[in-house]
Amino acid sequence: MSPRSPQQFREMREEKMTLIMDVALEHFANEGYYRTTVDHIARHAGISKGLLYNYFESKESLLSEIIARSVSEVYTYFDIDKDGSLSEEEFEFFVKRVVFMLKEKQSFWRLYLQLMMQNDVRELLLKSFINSDSLKQYSLLNKAELFVSEILKTLTDYFIRKKKTKGPDYDPTLEMNMFMISLKGLAISYIYLDEADVTNYDKTVNRIIELYK
Repeated sequence: MSPRSPQQFREMREEKMTLIMDVALEHFANEGYYRTTVDHIARHAGISKGLLYNYFESKESLLSEIIARSVSEVYTYFDIDKDGSLSEEEFEFFVKRVVFMLKEKQSFWRLYLQLMMQNDVRELLLKSFINSDSLKQYSLLNKAELFVSEILKTLTDYFIRKKKTKGPDYDPTLEMNMFMISLKGLAISYIYLDEADVTNYDKTVNRIIELYK
């Protein structure tokens, strides 16, 4: 048998990291972040605690990687050419891609939402974003924060530019807030969607695009 190539080692490492994150997310969501120990995650992932630490230096870094992974996936489909200016076509693509992403990984996003609704997790994230020393420790959280900031900045500019064609009564701030509320509601409703509601859901997606494109 020929020795594994560096690419194969990278792929194996990525697969193992994904397995650990998937197990951690499930237990963080269902049993609580603080109640879930590294021992618990390692045991359910079928690896030793020592091996887990070869991939993640702490439970906090494991949480930050899960968050960074989700934010990075959303960011991938936002402003495709990454020029800082969102076109109407890019706006429509982003909304539709978010819907596809939710459909493709419905169980992941359901668990992720349960995790993010935990008060202790939100407090931990808030402290991490506020404390500069903590940000240095958890650069992945910093990366996720930058992605979110860039998305919000680009969306703000998108709605401000629309004022030129919408007239003096158009309120960019209000429209953006309404869009964000609609998008969040869309995501939450889809995560817990029954199959019978798919048709109406698709109509809702198209209506949101029509209203804010």
